Parts: sequence; C-alpha cells; structure tokens
Amino acid sequence: MKFRMLLWALGLMMKKASKNNPDFQKQLVGKDFAFQIQTQDGSAARHYIVKDDRIKSKGGAAKDPAFSISFKDAETGLYIMTAKDKNAFMKGIQEKDIKIDGDLSLVMWFQTIVKYVKPKPKKKK
Repeated sequence: MKFRMLLWALGLMMKKASKNNPDFQKQLVGKDFAFQIQTQDGSAARHYIVKDDRIKSKGGAAKDPAFSISFKDAETGLYIMTAKDKNAFMKGIQEKDIKIDGDLSLVMWFQTIVKYVKPKPKKKK
C-alpha cells in the first residue's frame, strides 16, 4: 500500500513541477511518451504520461511504455525509491531487485528529473 501511495505521490509532485518549476519544464520540452514503475508481478503499477511539456499519471500499466522500471516487490521498491543512499538504485539493478525494460536513455533522463521533485529538507530551528 505504501508503495502505491509513493507512486501516486510521485505523479502528483511531477505534475506540480511541470506547472511550476522552470528547470523541470525545460526537461520536458519535445518529449512525448509514457513510462511506468511497477512491481515485477504487476500487482502495483502506475504509468506516467509525458506530453505537451507536462506530466500526468494514471494507475495501472501503460499499453506501450517507452520504458518500465520493475521492482522485485513493493517493499523493495519503497525502500529503494526512498533510500538516502544515492547508489541504492544501481545496487538494486546489480542485485537484480530492479529490472529495466525499454529505452535506457529515457531511464537516465528520468533519473535526472527526479531531483526536481524531491521534497526540500525541513529547516532546523
């Protein structure tokens, strides 16, 4: 359940950034494709549509995604996507906890845009 909420929240944050963040918006120019993030068994899946310099998301799998990132299970996906360790994603690939299908250049693009949607650290008082 937490993994599904994370995927939903990611879509919400990307949608907001596509409207309000000029740096994020620059990364969307000329892009027109769908991608998805899911568990390997497909029990949790969400796809994201990049079109007209915006991103929106929908529950479930896409018909023909440009790429998909599949985690071994929801718990692994939640752990890796929220890890403070910057190498968690690469470790997940090496340990076969993550499977990537499709256009690897777009996966790299996705990894560069995620930095624009991460919540900002709270200021200490």
